[in-house]
Amino acid sequence: MNIALIAHDSKKELMVQFCIAYSGILSRHNLCATGTTGRFITEATGLNIFKFLSGSQGGDQQIGARIACNEIDLLIFMRDPNNHGKNEPDVSNILRLCDVHNIPVATNIATAEALIHALERGDLDWRNIVNPKK
Repeated sequence: MNIALIAHDSKKELMVQFCIAYSGILSRHNLCATGTTGRFITEATGLNIFKFLSGSQGGDQQIGARIACNEIDLLIFMRDPNNHGKNEPDVSNILRLCDVHNIPVATNIATAEALIHALERGDLDWRNIVNPKK
């Protein structure tokens, strides 16, 4: 699966810790991230991550375009609902795109862990449910 990773500045450490904890699962998938988040994760885990621009330079919009083109299967967006600044990625546009394109999305650690466990069990291979192989 193609998994996108985004984190507001105040949640980057949480994202790194999440990726350390689940690096075994994540390593079996194609990962992409906004620039700074991807760099932090790669430095801490060694995971191979395609890095877009940083969020403030449009990396979140690059991921949004991938979602719109049906090239992302899962989004983990560790967001800070109380304290994101003007340079932080815009949550509403990304979440709307995920809703339009039926992309599972986690916006906090609880849903991220639920999705990563579902991914490990094979529960998220919904494309085979919608379009079963003949």
